[in-house]
Amino acid sequence: MKIALFTNPDVIENNDNIFSVIKSLIKNKIEFEIDINSKISKSALRSANINHNIKNFVELNDSYDFAISVGGDGTILNSAEKIGELSIPIIGLNTGRLGFLANSSLKNIEMVINRLKNNDFNISNRSMIEVLFNGKKKYALNEITVSRKNTTSLITIEAKLNNQYLNTYWADGLIVSTPTGSTGYSLSCGGPIIIPESKNFVLTPIAPHNLNARPLVISDDKKVDISVNGRENEYLISIDSNIYSVPINLNIIVQKALRFLKMVEFDEDSYLKVLREKLLWGKDKRTKQ
Repeated sequence: MKIALFTNPDVIENNDNIFSVIKSLIKNKIEFEIDINSKISKSALRSANINHNIKNFVELNDSYDFAISVGGDGTILNSAEKIGELSIPIIGLNTGRLGFLANSSLKNIEMVINRLKNNDFNISNRSMIEVLFNGKKKYALNEITVSRKNTTSLITIEAKLNNQYLNTYWADGLIVSTPTGSTGYSLSCGGPIIIPESKNFVLTPIAPHNLNARPLVISDDKKVDISVNGRENEYLISIDSNIYSVPINLNIIVQKALRFLKMVEFDEDSYLKVLREKLLWGKDKRTKQ
């Protein structure tokens, strides 16, 4: 078994977390390599009493059996971009706060390793979005967002489904979210939570001027055409953690990607369990449940 390790290089506290994972992998004699962008120095490893000869990778290939992301949801999004079209299942070890993607606790690393060794886990195929604009093709696991730039004025967003006119939104922006991303930006803007296996997307307007413009759930076989107009010459496209500045009236095509992200899930850390814990469902402070 060979594992690719990812962490957030911008969060110094992650060093201790990634070191504990490294020590567990070494103890269990599991081959692994670390993303070169993690910026973990050999001196830092020695300071953590890790004298193992650790290799780095620049790009992934199909020699890796699993990827482990140590951090929050942002680290998983970055890892998903690196995985690309490869069918490498990923495990998220959460060191953040509200993360829904990184659903396993870092303290359970020994359990995670044992389950991987014994092939005792489930795979959740997470649908992704393909975004076409300005000659580029990009992919998102969570969402694609169009939003205003350099202005406090609303922007005008026209949306079509399979070339049929849907609506014009006068708003700060519009989110097109996958089921995985429904617990992210879309949720904070009033969108619904959608179970990952659902074959849907959500269109969620951001602070719409027309209050009857509500979040809309659509089938993920629909192609969404988006065009934006406004007082400024440019607007922003956010594709997960990447942001692009593009000219007004540039057409965007959003559709379901052919690729999936394979997420490893364990019965102890199922999606529904994580959802209940993060949103405090079933918790009643009056009875101290």
